[in-house]
Amino acid sequence: MLALFGFLTVGLFLALIMTKRVSVMVSLILVPLVFAIIGGFAPEMGKMMLDGITKVAPTGIMVGFAVLYFGLMIDTGLFDPFISKMIRLVKGDPIKVAIGTAVLTMIVALDGDGASTFMITISALLPLYKRLDMSPLVLSGIVCLGAGVMNIAPWGGPTARAMTVLHTDSAQLFNPVIPAMIAGMVWVLFASYWLGKKERSRLGIIQLSEAEGKVELGAEHTKRPQLFWFNLILTIVLVVSLVKVLLPLPVLFMIAFAIALLINYPKPQEQQERLVSHAGNVVMVITMIFAAGIFTGILTGTKMIEAMAAALVSIIPDSLASSLPILVAITSMPLSLVFTPDAYYFGVLPILSETASNFGMDPLAVGRAAILGQMTTGFPLSPLTASTFILVGLAGVTLGEHQRFIFKWAFGTTIVMTIVALATGAIT
Repeated sequence: MLALFGFLTVGLFLALIMTKRVSVMVSLILVPLVFAIIGGFAPEMGKMMLDGITKVAPTGIMVGFAVLYFGLMIDTGLFDPFISKMIRLVKGDPIKVAIGTAVLTMIVALDGDGASTFMITISALLPLYKRLDMSPLVLSGIVCLGAGVMNIAPWGGPTARAMTVLHTDSAQLFNPVIPAMIAGMVWVLFASYWLGKKERSRLGIIQLSEAEGKVELGAEHTKRPQLFWFNLILTIVLVVSLVKVLLPLPVLFMIAFAIALLINYPKPQEQQERLVSHAGNVVMVITMIFAAGIFTGILTGTKMIEAMAAALVSIIPDSLASSLPILVAITSMPLSLVFTPDAYYFGVLPILSETASNFGMDPLAVGRAAILGQMTTGFPLSPLTASTFILVGLAGVTLGEHQRFIFKWAFGTTIVMTIVALATGAIT
């Protein structure tokens, strides 16, 4: 009966959010609540929900302050010199333009927000592509690849969701896949080179004027060029500290953001303006994470997840059990076209991870396998994410053209990362 209630909870949750009947946050809170009451768990629900919220609190804090920090760095103009220098270096060579597009995208995507990444990179580079008569599909495709691989970062949506569901931190979930992510970035650069080479064969090389090589992000009044070196060193120290886990990740982001905000915008009014400008993104992310805490808290506390996993174990052949993480990794990217990140990570991943546990495998291996493609490399092609339509709309291409053009390269990113993850033991 518990397994049935569990599958009904997940099934109704998936149905509601995929048909867009209610918001993800409402579904995460109310659907498990209803089935917990029907199952007779009303007296214990309060503790279950609070336990779930408590476990996801560090992830919510980390993601919220990560969005604030990297958004603030874009505001200050930290990345402007790199971007302008990169544009000047390409000198009208489609190969250099393509590789530069990948580099720019991966830098801007550090803020973990796909929509802003697409708006910034496409807006900055589309005039250059038009000037060189390069295909807008190359632009949308390379931006797709760069943003996809960078979305694996712990403050990106998929990894944050996986950490929330698996009740773990980035040191355990994300750090083991860093070599795979680096391999994915190299693959993106290779794919960009290949696509740029085809464009150069078609177009040749065109000379650009100095004016055509200047690009800036954000509003002029928020720039702090005199603090460039301070912001750069602070960001480098933050990234190194995050990888080495010198302090808990939420604490590191909170401290770094407070320092950056104080030094760059010392006036309280300026600080308030910067907070308000990024508040929408922060609220959207952290409310979803805390709502997910209730969802996973109830499913875990009522033992529904364990019952569902036991039911799956009974029907999965033993010969396939050891291959579960590999199967998850390979299917993760294509499943981005079918499942929203919320549906997959909150509805499917808990069952897969518990199933792995029942087979004696590390459930985190399944989580790592999932983030190699599901709404990472796959999200910029998925019709289920609004940011995809921002990407294709700004580039002036159709979704079908974009998917046909770049799908194999995006899937290739996942395959390359899966091979490296296997070789390094991240998903075994």
